[in-house]
Amino acid sequence: MSQTDRNETPFRYTPALANEIEARWQERWEAEGTFRAPNPTGDLAPQDPAARAAVAEQPKIMIQDMFPYPSGAGLHVGHPLGFIATDVYARFQRTTGCNVLYTMGFDAFGLPAEQFAVQTGQHPRTTTEANIETYQRQLRQLGLSHDDQRAFATIDPAYYRWTQWIFLQVYNSWYDPEAPGRRPDTTGRARPIAELEAAYAAGEVETPDGRPWAELTEAERADAVDARRLAYLSDAPVNWVPGLGTVVANEEVTAEGRSERGNFPVFQRNLPQWMMRITAYADRLVDDLDRLQWPESVASMQRNWIGRSHGAEVSFDLALPHAAQVDGATEGNPHLRVFTTRPDTIFGATFMVVAPEHPVAEAAPAQWPEGTKESWTGGHATPRKAVEAYRLAASRKTELERQADEKAKTGVFTGVWAVNPVTGQQLPVFVADYVMMGYGTGAIMAVPAQDQRDWDFARSYELDIVRTVQPPEGHDEETAFTGEGPAINSATDAIDLDGMGVAEAKAAMIAHLEEIGAGRGTTSYKLRDWLFSRQRYWGEPFPIVWDEDGRAHAVPEDQLPVELPEVADYSPRTYDPEDWDTQPESPLGRNEDWVNVTLDLGDGPKRYRRETNTMPNWAGSCWYELRYVDPTNDETLVDPVNEEYWMGPGRGAGAGVEGDPGGVDLYVGGVEHAVLHLLYARFWHKVLFDLGHVSSDEPFRRLFNQGYVQAYAFRDHRGQPVPATEVTEREAPEDPQAQDGIVYEWNGQRVTREYGKMGKSLKNVVTPDEMCEQYGADVFRVYEMSMGPLDASRPWDTRAVVGSQRFLQRLWRAVVDEATGELRVVEDAPDEATLRALHGTIAGVAEDYRGLRFNTAVAKLIELTNTVTKLDAVPRAVAEPLVQMVAPLAPHLGEELWSRLGHERSLATEPFPQADEEYLAADTVTCVVQVRGKVRARLEVAPDITAEELEAQALATDRVQELLDGAEIRKVIVKAPKLVNIVV
Repeated sequence: MSQTDRNETPFRYTPALANEIEARWQERWEAEGTFRAPNPTGDLAPQDPAARAAVAEQPKIMIQDMFPYPSGAGLHVGHPLGFIATDVYARFQRTTGCNVLYTMGFDAFGLPAEQFAVQTGQHPRTTTEANIETYQRQLRQLGLSHDDQRAFATIDPAYYRWTQWIFLQVYNSWYDPEAPGRRPDTTGRARPIAELEAAYAAGEVETPDGRPWAELTEAERADAVDARRLAYLSDAPVNWVPGLGTVVANEEVTAEGRSERGNFPVFQRNLPQWMMRITAYADRLVDDLDRLQWPESVASMQRNWIGRSHGAEVSFDLALPHAAQVDGATEGNPHLRVFTTRPDTIFGATFMVVAPEHPVAEAAPAQWPEGTKESWTGGHATPRKAVEAYRLAASRKTELERQADEKAKTGVFTGVWAVNPVTGQQLPVFVADYVMMGYGTGAIMAVPAQDQRDWDFARSYELDIVRTVQPPEGHDEETAFTGEGPAINSATDAIDLDGMGVAEAKAAMIAHLEEIGAGRGTTSYKLRDWLFSRQRYWGEPFPIVWDEDGRAHAVPEDQLPVELPEVADYSPRTYDPEDWDTQPESPLGRNEDWVNVTLDLGDGPKRYRRETNTMPNWAGSCWYELRYVDPTNDETLVDPVNEEYWMGPGRGAGAGVEGDPGGVDLYVGGVEHAVLHLLYARFWHKVLFDLGHVSSDEPFRRLFNQGYVQAYAFRDHRGQPVPATEVTEREAPEDPQAQDGIVYEWNGQRVTREYGKMGKSLKNVVTPDEMCEQYGADVFRVYEMSMGPLDASRPWDTRAVVGSQRFLQRLWRAVVDEATGELRVVEDAPDEATLRALHGTIAGVAEDYRGLRFNTAVAKLIELTNTVTKLDAVPRAVAEPLVQMVAPLAPHLGEELWSRLGHERSLATEPFPQADEEYLAADTVTCVVQVRGKVRARLEVAPDITAEELEAQALATDRVQELLDGAEIRKVIVKAPKLVNIVV
């Protein structure tokens, strides 16, 4: 049949027919609840007891995409890549007999909707709900098999009620590092605050100042409890972003020292903020990574962010020119604590450095000590003025600016001296902004010979440099040596490290410091506690109120949710986005009727003031997997039976795996969430596990990061992007200015082509709506899955989509006569060659689906389809399994062909075809013959051929004899049945 005739056939699989088929099956799936997964108990469990019992025994798998944020722009073709992949995997798993929990909700709080509200005056909820409707329409159009009963958005009060409830669990808990863990042979867990109060009273836990609990006043007891809470208020240095009118967490600051959202400058400020004591879980967050099936790159990023390092905490006595109390030391015995990973280099410490925020900086005397060098003063008349000016300047720098290696390190002498506890030498104490208060103790012993930053500082300020590690021969004497080597210049009458290696010297020095009472071996972390406050409107309100004495109180659980009130103005009070000194003011504070309330918290009605900060948008996404499990439960966070069934250790993907932590069986999303979301979610889940609310101690047992879809973009002579869809191209092989022999033009003008992430800014967006209209959703799905390995980024090329379209059209023609609409399927038995092709494909595709290798599954299915279309008529025994195998990728077409093949029920849960071992054994195997390292011949041989037979056959071939041409054979390497390598 010619192409013209084919285009005129009434039953051809065209985009119009595809769209009709897809809409019809989407409606049927929705009407029949095809993809609704039953729970073993609760509202979503079968009513029939026998059916409910069957669910409890059924194998299960929980598959989850990372929460999408419903932006106003909707989806482009890069967004659904992971969604389509999880859908293919979910559809395949249903055919294996699994009960599959697969759904999607929306992470709907956050800055974009609020910023739009500030610009337009439209309520963020209105904008967000409209965006959700657009996303849901687009996702439905793609045929994603989500369980519609389990969908929700984080802005639903019924949802954030439980977000607030979890916050209260964290707030009403403390971490006991000595308590037996819930897992066998582990130590440390969260415990209720009531148990802390009992431990204080019994003397099992020491109070902050060491006095007996009975001697403390009510206010002092409250302070002692608040000091140990996992959620607490802190007046500490935070990242203040005037341009956003809010503070942000360390993880939300870019490498350039600007806000991830909006790209505004970030300043360090001391502000009272809610914090989460995630540092209490640092060791567990690191150690438990080994129990997860995660990409090593993501695990490494989390390990590096937590930054656990082993070393020593060393105490240096301070020689102050006046009585003072510094760093918590008693008056008359002030000292400076430092953490160092290299205590063995203490002999090379020639000065000390403290962060600008360190209390020692406040102890600067009124006069410069005798002998102070001019270079140490910063040009100021007194230490106090020098330190004050330096601290002010440092507060206006970003953390990145302070730590940038390429910038010269500056500082001023505090007028204070520290005494080296090992050598007795007095060391000047400087304040310098390259030391951060949030890391270690906010102070360092500077060993310039072993640290380049300290070396540069010492050179600038005329300070001594003493090597304590022998550099190798040829090392540049004008640079620090940061490698390992034998200790030198490291001996006193009390201890001698000379000649020792680093590990031995570290151990000896730690033992010596502990013996003389000047230090102890310890562990330090880069991880800081999680900043949990935002001075914004569009977020979850805190379930906290303040009494007239400024004391925080939890809102009773029966008064949740604390709903977000209406306000007249959504904008934060920001006067100058570049001014570090503007003060934050939350929009919630403007609704006085909501802020000032009368509540009965158990001791009668009293007046309180509500917390006016809101939670960060990460709060709602920290636990949404648990809500998917039990979305209609309004009695408890999650029913224990349902949680244990879907997420419990030893079930699903964790069955039979030693040390299985439980959690979601497959979690798919972008690598950009390697630290932020994943670290926060693990922390909250571990708290819930410690308190007995869940049986799994990790939220996501297996993680998979999909790649990105990238696209060509084009720029004009000004460097401005032009619409990619309007660019034309023509071959110009002789043009020296052509790109790879091609000239690109827009409106008659030359433009240049580049490659980048798809987005509005580059005007290279292609939407799923366009693809579905032009080709159909199934073609779009197959193309996205065939573009390459799922974890690799791939280029988008609309012109290449036609290849996937032709594949599905060939499949359609194999089953349906395009002229009559009748089936081309016959009941005849397939021949042996066809059976071998079929069963080989069944085995290969099943393994590819299990391994998320969808591109190779598509290739196998195309090959089998090509084989089938060459037949005069297709045997039913081949057509049906072929349709079933294609269905996870192209579900609408699969259902339509399955129905036309005479089946009334959906194929969504029909068992996946099983490969017959009889047809998997190959008649022959291709053997590669190499001569002089290059492939020179290929032989079809029996799979069980012996090495001797294979060697003789290879040497006898005409091509090999021609190449040898009498040359001496030195060796023949035979790996039967696939390789013969002839060395001459």
